[in-house]
Amino acid sequence: MPEPFRLRPEDRADFEAVLHHALRTSEIRSALTTDPTGRAAAHLRAHALAHADDIAAAAAEPYRSYVAVRRAARHEARRLLGSGTLLPALAVLTPLVAGTSAAALLLIGGLLHAADALGPLPGSLVAAGSTLALVAALTGLGTLAAVLHTALRRHGAPPAADQVEHARLVWRQELLDRGMLPHLGRHLAPHPETAITPCSPPGTLTPCPARAREDRTSCSD
Repeated sequence: MPEPFRLRPEDRADFEAVLHHALRTSEIRSALTTDPTGRAAAHLRAHALAHADDIAAAAAEPYRSYVAVRRAARHEARRLLGSGTLLPALAVLTPLVAGTSAAALLLIGGLLHAADALGPLPGSLVAAGSTLALVAALTGLGTLAAVLHTALRRHGAPPAADQVEHARLVWRQELLDRGMLPHLGRHLAPHPETAITPCSPPGTLTPCPARAREDRTSCSD
């Protein structure tokens, strides 16, 4: 038996924002003008909040997509945070430290050679400095290649935050059109037969204009 649909606590604020928008649409406001006390609007709002899960179930598929995209973005952020503290630091510091050490060793070895110092120390310092210079060059090229590879791989792909926001807007639009407006239309007082036909385009949070009562079965583009 499938589990009943549940709206996550962190998404209640979005639900209330959609409810607030729906109550301000012309169809709902005109239907509530018969009650100047505002009690009907308060009752309608309280009823919708009490049945949030049932209303949101009408937009269950876009909601699940939104939650999945959001979860994937959070996982990616944690992965980058976990792997991005040590390796990038080493990739940047290794060529810097190797280059600095190579310069110091080559300078000291050159000075010792210029001073005609005896023994193998000047040659050893120059050899070590040359090795470190090679290490600095190779690690620097590796870091540059990694940066270019990452940039090319992510080129053209929208940032995770944009993907999450797009999925959120799609869900909110579907929640408005499929869940909120039909629910409020069914429970309007004192004329519960008043219906609203939601068919606004995704991302606009704007219901389409109401037709005449005798023709409410479809909406024109």
